[in-house]
Amino acid sequence: MADTHPHITAMLQKYDLTKDDPYEALREILQEIVLYALSDAGFFNHAVFYGGTALRILYGLPRFSEDLDFSLLKPDPSFDLSKYEKAVLDTLYTYGFEAQVETKIKDQSAIQSAFIKGNTIKHLLAINAPEDIVKSFNAGKILKIKFEVDTEPPINFEEEQKLHLTPAPFMVRSMKPSSLFAGKLHAVLCRGWKTRPKGRDWYDMVWYVQNGYQVNLTHLATRLLQSCKALEEAEIELPNTLEQYNQKIVVGLLQQRVESLDIELAKKDVRRFIYDEKELEIWSKDFFSSLIQMIKFQ
Repeated sequence: MADTHPHITAMLQKYDLTKDDPYEALREILQEIVLYALSDAGFFNHAVFYGGTALRILYGLPRFSEDLDFSLLKPDPSFDLSKYEKAVLDTLYTYGFEAQVETKIKDQSAIQSAFIKGNTIKHLLAINAPEDIVKSFNAGKILKIKFEVDTEPPINFEEEQKLHLTPAPFMVRSMKPSSLFAGKLHAVLCRGWKTRPKGRDWYDMVWYVQNGYQVNLTHLATRLLQSCKALEEAEIELPNTLEQYNQKIVVGLLQQRVESLDIELAKKDVRRFIYDEKELEIWSKDFFSSLIQMIKFQ
C-alpha cells in the first residue's frame, strides 16, 4: 500500500471510485494540486483562472473538466510560463506524484501552453485506488493535464479572490461568474466544431442559466471584437464597436448557432464528463432556442 499524503486522503472523500470515473477524479485532484502550487509561486499576482475547470473547482459545476485555463490581468508578450514548472513538479512530488512538464511557446500565438504528464497506474497506486480499478487501465496510459495562459487577453472582465481549501487552504484569483459566463458564450458562438461540436459548452450554458447568473455583456463584446473564428468562417457579420452589442444581437447570434448544432454529437461529447445522462434527454434545438431567451445580461 502506498503511503498516501493525508491531504490526498481527505480529497478522496468526495469521490466514490466505484461510480466516479477514476481517471477524471485523479486528474481533478492533480488539477487542484497544480493550482495550489501556482498560488504558492505567486502566479495569481499576474493571472486569473477561468474556463470550465474554474467553474467546476471554484463554483460547483457538476461535471468534470479537462484543462486549466488562465488569462493574464493585462497583456504581456514577455510573460514566461516555464518559470513555474519547478514549483508545480516539486509540489506534485510532495504529494506523491511523479510527473514531467513540457512548456510550449508558439510563434505568432498569444497562448502559452504546458502539459503535465504522468503514468496513470502509478498515480492510482499513489492514492491507494482499488485493485480492480488499477487493473482496468493499460500499463502505458498517460494522465495529462494541459494548462494555458492567454498573454494578450481580452479585457473588461471582473475578478474576485476565492478561498480554496484543498489540498491545503490557498487563494485563487478568478474571473467572476458573470465574466466566466461571457467567456462560455464566446466559446458557444466562436469555437470551431470541425466534426464534433463541444457539448460541454452547451451543458455549461444550461448550468449558468439554471443558477441565475448574468452575462457580463461588455466582456463578451470585447471577446467577440478580438476574435470569433466560427462566425467569421460562416461569413456572419458582427458589430465592430462595443456600443453596438446588446442583448438582442447576442441572442440572435446564439440562435444561428443553435440552428446549425448537431444535438446528438453534442450529447456524445459531454456524456463522459457528467454523472447522469438523463440531463441530456431534453436537449433539442427547441430546448436551446427557449433557453437562450432566458439568458440575463448585465
